[in-house]
Amino acid sequence: MSDSMRFDVMHFMPYVYLPDNHKEFASTWVNFPNRYYDPEKAHGLYQQYFEQLVLADRLGFDAIVLNEHHNTVYSMMATPNVVAAALLPRLRRARICVWGVPPNFMQPNRLAEEYAILDVLSEGRLEIALPLGTGMEYWANSVSPVTARERFRESLKIMLQAWSEDGPTTHYGKHFTYRYLNPWPRPYQKPHPPCYIVGTGSPETIELAAELGFGYSSVFATQARAKELNDTLRERASHHGFTLRPDQLPLLTFVYVAETDDEAEQEYKGHLRRFYEDFARSTPQWLAPPGYISVEQLKIRAAGSDRLHGGFDFDHIRESTFVAVGSPETVANLLGEWAERMGTNHLNNVMHVADMPHWKTTKNLTLFAEEVMPRLRTGSPKPAAVAG
Repeated sequence: MSDSMRFDVMHFMPYVYLPDNHKEFASTWVNFPNRYYDPEKAHGLYQQYFEQLVLADRLGFDAIVLNEHHNTVYSMMATPNVVAAALLPRLRRARICVWGVPPNFMQPNRLAEEYAILDVLSEGRLEIALPLGTGMEYWANSVSPVTARERFRESLKIMLQAWSEDGPTTHYGKHFTYRYLNPWPRPYQKPHPPCYIVGTGSPETIELAAELGFGYSSVFATQARAKELNDTLRERASHHGFTLRPDQLPLLTFVYVAETDDEAEQEYKGHLRRFYEDFARSTPQWLAPPGYISVEQLKIRAAGSDRLHGGFDFDHIRESTFVAVGSPETVANLLGEWAERMGTNHLNNVMHVADMPHWKTTKNLTLFAEEVMPRLRTGSPKPAAVAG
């Protein structure tokens, strides 16, 4: 495996203190009562999660990945740009990746400005992924899903114009009008930070990424489907005059490393079950509001929703998706095999799930950095030990 192999740590920052009666609710998204949120407990969680991500930076991970969700225990990052700004002063070298803020829920010039600020603060260490947003987010933000894709496309056009062209410029579109598109500041990176689109494989999203020459990351896709999406994106990007690099195809993985395969499964399986059964528990109503996706895509997603949002079959999930649980050798072999098959050198690893305790997360991060990364970065030295 190439020395250029890249390792990210993605964190959901869940609110783990679910009430005893949470199973009485069909979903932990959208309408799960926020009276169950305790700010004092949440403060402690933020500190713990920040400590984990700072440790990842010290251990030599290449990037920290944050993401946005609303009205859910699944994530406490309703505004990940705020979280990124709070983390930046504590990170020494890792890139900060906001993957990401759905442009449909903000004025696109405002979002372009916020990202430019983060890029300047980080001296050009920012990366951006632009999601359409889950169906649940449209209920939470009172945005019509019927016009979601055309608003998404127009928002991206405005952001790229704001970053790339000397202002003031103008934009007169269907959903947005700017007589003076003239953002201060402008990005540190020229013409703008690296951009990806993240999604679940809708053909329209793949085509948009190809048109723009953006990277693309499929989330919660099966191994077969993810390979198909990457192949399609490469072909469509070539059609539009772009050649995608391996690092433009981040592979989302769920990873847990322990001393042996049996120990890893024993320590991890219960937390992954809670992730699927409790923290990702949603309903078809929330997942696919009217107009959000095509009828064809609705049928495809409905067929698999029991295993994604509220169902759990560990053997099926591990065999069909990108879940690497085991000894350092087992995990390294799996990740190397997947990277080769997917044509990527960019692994975006979820290393904390659901109610996983702090000690397990730090163990997972440390073993991965000391025992897995050297196996995949051939010839690279092991990271230095971290004090404390």
